[in-house]
Amino acid sequence: MGKETNTRQIILTLLKRNQEQTVSALATELGVTEMAVRRHLQGLEKDGFIESRIERQAMGRPTYKYSLTAKGDERFPRNYGDLSLSILKDLEQMSGNEMVDRLFEKRRDRLQEKYETEVKGSLSERVKALARIQNENGYMVDYKQLEDGSYEFIEYNCPISQVAKEYPVACNCEQQLFNKLLETANVERKSCIAKENTNCCVYRLKEQS
Repeated sequence: MGKETNTRQIILTLLKRNQEQTVSALATELGVTEMAVRRHLQGLEKDGFIESRIERQAMGRPTYKYSLTAKGDERFPRNYGDLSLSILKDLEQMSGNEMVDRLFEKRRDRLQEKYETEVKGSLSERVKALARIQNENGYMVDYKQLEDGSYEFIEYNCPISQVAKEYPVACNCEQQLFNKLLETANVERKSCIAKENTNCCVYRLKEQS
């Protein structure tokens, strides 16, 4: 299984470097049979990592050429965190810290407007909807109801932690967003990945008193 996974990754790397490749070219690069390459390509295409197109020849059979899809390209490292941080630092130098705060507040308001129609019902239903939204955005959420009726809301990943370590306003705006979406002022942050040596952000969510 490990060898097969490694071969698939090598194929993706070759397509990343060369943009388009034929079965024959990939087989030569890998030192395997064309049949073996086709098997890997079928799996990668089924998973949505690559796509193929037919290139017709003046003579003979048409040739299939394979290339990465956007999903396949995303498997390669990105440095979005560093880029975002650099942009924020440049903005801070040009316009001051207040402008950075306003940027995060604008993001908070935009996310509220985007999701407020999805988060409704009882507190239980709202917490469930919020967990789904955060999971879709990569936060790896778990939550449970406590004996007093409140909820412990845990995020095991923070996609913006690199930025939040430099700009705590990002965490404050997330807490405010939760308050607004859950329609309660009782959102208490117990721990934070960006601020502490911990593996998760933990919130305590209570019904509005």
